[in-house]
Amino acid sequence: MVRSGEGKMEAMLRDSRAALELHGRDAPGVHIVLGNEACDLDSMVSAIVMAYFLTKTSLEQKTAFVPILNIPRSEFPLRGECTFLLRESQLSEDLLIFRDEIDLQSLHKEGRLQLTLVDHNVLSRADADLESAVTEVIDHRPLERPFSPGCVVTCEPVGSCATLVTERIVQRAPNILDKELAFLLRSTIILDCINMAPAAGKVTPKDSDYVAVLDSRFHDLPPSNTVFKALQDAKFDVSGLTTEQMLRKDLKAVFGGDLRLAISAVFLTLEEFLARPHVKEELEEFCRTRGYDILVIMTVSFNEKKEPSRQLAVYSPCNHFRELVSCALEKSEAPSLQLLPMYSPSSEIAAYSQGNRLASRKKVLPIIEILLKAVETKGAAAMHGCQGWKETSNIAQMVPASCAEDICQDEDLQLPPTPMNSLVEGCPLDGGLPKLTPEDILEKINQMPGKRLAGTPCSDCH
Repeated sequence: MVRSGEGKMEAMLRDSRAALELHGRDAPGVHIVLGNEACDLDSMVSAIVMAYFLTKTSLEQKTAFVPILNIPRSEFPLRGECTFLLRESQLSEDLLIFRDEIDLQSLHKEGRLQLTLVDHNVLSRADADLESAVTEVIDHRPLERPFSPGCVVTCEPVGSCATLVTERIVQRAPNILDKELAFLLRSTIILDCINMAPAAGKVTPKDSDYVAVLDSRFHDLPPSNTVFKALQDAKFDVSGLTTEQMLRKDLKAVFGGDLRLAISAVFLTLEEFLARPHVKEELEEFCRTRGYDILVIMTVSFNEKKEPSRQLAVYSPCNHFRELVSCALEKSEAPSLQLLPMYSPSSEIAAYSQGNRLASRKKVLPIIEILLKAVETKGAAAMHGCQGWKETSNIAQMVPASCAEDICQDEDLQLPPTPMNSLVEGCPLDGGLPKLTPEDILEKINQMPGKRLAGTPCSDCH
């Protein structure tokens, strides 16, 4: 987009930030428009545009309407599609306000806070004491919040929350809709609805209707194919990220007994990732500071047909832990990952190419969870003497809450739509994973020479 001078949206963001800095008798009431804790593109745009709508239409003269991005500012560079769209819209990140930059609890105690929730309908447990300040909800997820007479709820199963925000503007204040708003809203709906492709199963008639409304009013918006490709590329671009940021971008943590394991989806080839300078030292620091005994990395890259290629790496300074997880992955039959060893720059990193490209992290996690259950129920005594990290202490103090609560998006949900002629049709996993017990997988591992889980002392940990 090309724009001369400060736009209306940027002016609103600047004014709302200034209003928050006022104190005493001049301090206005504060109406926060709060996105969800994932802070994806839909959440960010819905919060910003809804705050703009309220600013332009509200009769409350002594209230500042402020969009809040519900993550720390330090996390924002990991949201590639968000930073990209802001640049394209010529909106400065400096004008945005992040969750770690505002004290909502203090505003609530002062009686100055109102809340509108967008792209979620239930406050997190940490924010439960703010519930009485919630006056409106706009969301496209299943409704989980109980009825409250003081809260107006709009909750519909459309592809994008931005569709419902667009509907609100078109129906109640069409005069404020300009090219800047249309660009933000339309781009978000296109990405959420997988370029409006019915085969992807995300788009609804209402999503399509409001994209058509925006197209009809602003004929010079970029083609939808161009928008989708640019945002999709930005979403998976990790070129500007540190190793630590790559690992945090899409991370899940699972625990079994005293064993703490993290699994990260990284969007580049494993060869590229392992070729990064000092990668072994960076993996060691990442795990040590967060209290992880094992780190599993699934790399995902795409061919010209947008089909995924997957590779796996298992890192641990403890041979016993690393071999335990590697063996479980190598011998898995539900699903078979079809792993082949690859070159690794360190003996502490087991690297594999994954022949079964349909086995996403969502399907690998149950293998690991069954193994950890076996460790917890059958191998706790053997594991107790193998701490892995000498400095590891209380797990609750070492693991970030965002990981423990598993709020990261699974990379399955971010993949481009699967081609209609893909191997998904008739996939053996269509009926679900075979039922395996911890005893089953424990028996398989114990049958492998030199890989016994129980009764094996671990003397090679750092």
